[in-house]
Amino acid sequence: MILAKRPEIDRFLARPDAGIRAVVIHGKDRSGVSERATVLCKTVTPDLNDPFNVTVLTDSDIDGDEARLEEALTALSMIGGRRLVRVRLGGEKASIDKMLAAVVKTHGDGGFNPDAMLVIEAGALGRESALRKAAEAGKGSAAIVCYEDETGDVARMTREALSAEKVSLTSDALDRFVSRLPRERGLMRQEIERLVLYIGPGSGRQIDVAELEAHLGVEPDASLQDAALQAFGGRPAPSQSGLRRALAEGESAVMAVRQASIHLGKLRRINVLQETGSGAKEAAKAAGVFWKQEAEMLRQARAWRLDDLDRVLDSINVADVATKTTGMPEALIAERLLLEIAARARRLGL
Repeated sequence: MILAKRPEIDRFLARPDAGIRAVVIHGKDRSGVSERATVLCKTVTPDLNDPFNVTVLTDSDIDGDEARLEEALTALSMIGGRRLVRVRLGGEKASIDKMLAAVVKTHGDGGFNPDAMLVIEAGALGRESALRKAAEAGKGSAAIVCYEDETGDVARMTREALSAEKVSLTSDALDRFVSRLPRERGLMRQEIERLVLYIGPGSGRQIDVAELEAHLGVEPDASLQDAALQAFGGRPAPSQSGLRRALAEGESAVMAVRQASIHLGKLRRINVLQETGSGAKEAAKAAGVFWKQEAEMLRQARAWRLDDLDRVLDSINVADVATKTTGMPEALIAERLLLEIAARARRLGL
């Protein structure tokens, strides 16, 4: 079964068909994939950290060890309830794709524990992917394609999030805010949460374009934004200066890494839109680029292609984990990341 339209996807995620045992959720927007997978998984078990009924695996866990996945799908619940097996793929290895395709077919046909739900999260799977084909073709399986959100979907998401916190924007301000948002789910959520904090959760306030522009124009992490902009532009010294200024202003290294991720998301959005026929200025606006930075962002987007951005994303993810878990000096981790990005940018001709 193939699910691609938002209404049918939302319906399925809220109440999956009883006969579906395996679901593959894939798309370029990894945050969107993860968000939808979480909604689906919670229909199986409300506690996604349940050690008895939930197994989470990555591609490195199952690479060359198919038995580990099969054991997870064969296991029975010791305390009652449905079993959930969640597989998160970080790459596109052909051998894993083929192995998972066979597992999806077997499990969809009831070959393992028929009460277990298998949820696989993947990046954009091409039409030649064996995993995608197996999920689409099986009677007991489904493939959910996560396309980038349309403007109307983003506006709806923003209204709902603000309404839940009892705050709002005027219609003009909403249009302005949506036009500035990147189209990556995780980044969108972050920007909306920050706006809620600015307005005041539970305050009942509604702000107009003028007040929104004040928020957008004096964001507390402006120095971090500049540091990321300079790094992706191939200017290591100004990037270091921006980072150190931000840290002196009280910002954290964790937020510096996150800002690099946000900047990368905007460059990715510009690339994708231009590949689908959008003009440069139109793409920059849709990616949420501030008009004063438009020329520089478009200059960077011409050099940073999607493959290059994917390589940097790996480094950003490593740095993100390191700033939160290793006990190493956070500032040095963030600085090393920005210098690495600047060096890559220089090699790309920036």
